[in-house]
Amino acid sequence: MKIDITSLNGTAAGSLDLSDEIFGLEPRQDLIARMVRYQLAKRRAGTHAVQNRADVARTGKKMYKQKGTGGARHGSARVPQFRGGGRAFGPVVRDHAHDMPKKVRALALRHALSAKVKDGGLIVIADGNAMEAKTKALAAQFDKLGLHSALIIDGVEPAQNLQLAARNIPHIDVLPVQGINVYDILRREKLVLTKAAVDALEARFK
Repeated sequence: MKIDITSLNGTAAGSLDLSDEIFGLEPRQDLIARMVRYQLAKRRAGTHAVQNRADVARTGKKMYKQKGTGGARHGSARVPQFRGGGRAFGPVVRDHAHDMPKKVRALALRHALSAKVKDGGLIVIADGNAMEAKTKALAAQFDKLGLHSALIIDGVEPAQNLQLAARNIPHIDVLPVQGINVYDILRREKLVLTKAAVDALEARFK
């Protein structure tokens, strides 16, 4: 599949053949949804916790005698039934991550890339070298390209001027090719790949 290459200035810079095995699949929504769920679960901190009856600092003395009071039998003031007692079945510190095979994760990424191509949300640029590290100048270039919500993927080391200029523009993310992921692809309207990023992705999946 052929795709036009553009520059950050909006001028044509040739064309490029994209691999159908990476960018030409019929997107599977179930696979993409599984991957998003996996990523969101993995990044949860899981640090929520409450005090159960073993954690509450109250006396362990029996509240009142077992029989003869006309009330229910109780042996501790730490139980959840009483004000100031522990919480029953509250959240505990735990890891929310679950397993997903490496091959399935790789396949989900290919389907996410193919989905962007199918929706017309993929733009390939020659390189990520901005003229200077100026946010105002880069924002003007993005306006010409119609980039208001975009994930920009550069090579192994993203261009420094591009990173510096783009970091203060809302809804614009710049990542190295190693950091490309399904969730970030879907949360932005456009996916911008440099030619170096395309070459790295094709080498990675072949």
